[in-house]
Amino acid sequence: MSLGIVSPQSMHFSAPLPLQSGASIADYTLVYETYGALNADHSNAVLVCHALNASHHVAGVYAGPGGTGTVGWWDNMVGPGKPLDTDRFFVIGVNNLGSCFGSTGPMHVNPATGKPYGVAFPVVTVEDWVQAQARLADALGIRQFAAVMGGSLGGMQAMAWSMLYPERIRHCVIIAATPKLSAQNIAFNDVARQAILTDPDYHGGDYYAHGVVPKSGLRVARMVGHITYLSDDDMAEKFGRALRNGDYQFGFGIDFEIESYLRYQGDKFSEYFDANTYLLITKALDYFDPARAFDGDLTKALAGTRSEFLLVSFSTDWRFAPARSHEIVQALVNNKRKVTYAEIDAPHGHDAFLLEDARYLKVVRSYYNNVWQEIERGRVADKARA
Repeated sequence: MSLGIVSPQSMHFSAPLPLQSGASIADYTLVYETYGALNADHSNAVLVCHALNASHHVAGVYAGPGGTGTVGWWDNMVGPGKPLDTDRFFVIGVNNLGSCFGSTGPMHVNPATGKPYGVAFPVVTVEDWVQAQARLADALGIRQFAAVMGGSLGGMQAMAWSMLYPERIRHCVIIAATPKLSAQNIAFNDVARQAILTDPDYHGGDYYAHGVVPKSGLRVARMVGHITYLSDDDMAEKFGRALRNGDYQFGFGIDFEIESYLRYQGDKFSEYFDANTYLLITKALDYFDPARAFDGDLTKALAGTRSEFLLVSFSTDWRFAPARSHEIVQALVNNKRKVTYAEIDAPHGHDAFLLEDARYLKVVRSYYNNVWQEIERGRVADKARA
């Protein structure tokens, strides 16, 4: 069942937010959506953190011509009767600082200059996003989340919540994530950034003033990224070596169907995503490494956590392979945390966390059923004490 038509909300914050870089940002706005109802004791709130090119629009649909509109990026996961059931839980999706989907970012006007921030927008980290999310939770009257959940970069935010605010999160759901990027992953991100930075239309990040968009760079960045989201088996099954026009064209245009697909993805991405935002978010990915402050010891980094954990990985995800989830699970076990782990044998690569897979969705549904039962037991106990 669908949530139906949903609408975003926004909240302004005037107080400066200190950032890990030593900079700060004030007078910023966070855009968010909520689904379901917050119960009387505020014990059923779940925060869903988004990945690189997603946003606060987690579920439901925006009104559009003829009743059609943009469907939330995790609509198969969140909604009435779905694994994260909005008949039970109050779900919040927040658009992160630096994004191009409503929250304050490079495209917005810098109050100090009266011009768009552009590259002057401060570099932000996963931990900075969590601090901003915590301020929003405070404003909404939520002192503790039943769960914080995310996939990919969203999973890193969920992990950061468990470390930065251990007393404010009862369950941490980390899907298709990693405790830090490998050298290979950082390399892919840098190739994508270089494509943008060397685009003549980038203009040192001030392309807004020139009335242009570095589309060529964005296209290549998306094409590089998209390759890493798919598995070799999935690409072979969908495209193989199929030729678009039946034979080789002996030129440098599009011969293979996979080339056509990647160019389509790149073109589409360049129409809606901001180049400076892409640079910021990929740097946040690169910088995430909670064990760095503990001489690389992830067990020590997670020693202060208190929540219970669910981790899910996918067999063909070579971007954030199951072995990386194993590292997190082992560190949590070393700390005697309660951990549920599922490794799904799925052919779709990293993108599997967004797709329909009955086994995967069943795992998440079962976990949230247990979270709900815990909430219900707490309410019964509260009544008994009263």
